Amino acid sequence: MERFDKTSLNAAPAQDFRGNDGSLVSALKTLLFFTILMVTLPIGLYFASKAYVFEASMGMSSKDSYFYAAIVAVVAVHVVLAMFVYVAWNEGSRQWREGKQD
Repeated sequence: MERFDKTSLNAAPAQDFRGNDGSLVSALKTLLFFTILMVTLPIGLYFASKAYVFEASMGMSSKDSYFYAAIVAVVAVHVVLAMFVYVAWNEGSRQWREGKQD
């Protein structure tokens, strides 16, 4: 059986991945935030616009208010998706610029 020195075992230093960990945590936080926003905002806007805007304020029938509230929810989904793409694009280009300067 061979005996290994501690110095020979530690000859190659372990790589530091803290920079990648920080960017991974940041990306996961961003993804979680937009996931929650994607679920709650369209549903909330659907019911709020149906009850308060279209039926109460505008006096529309139930059938018409369903249709227009669905349009509001779809627009909300597209807005959240566009915001996510914008934030992800800027975050990626920022990390690329910082990595390029190193």
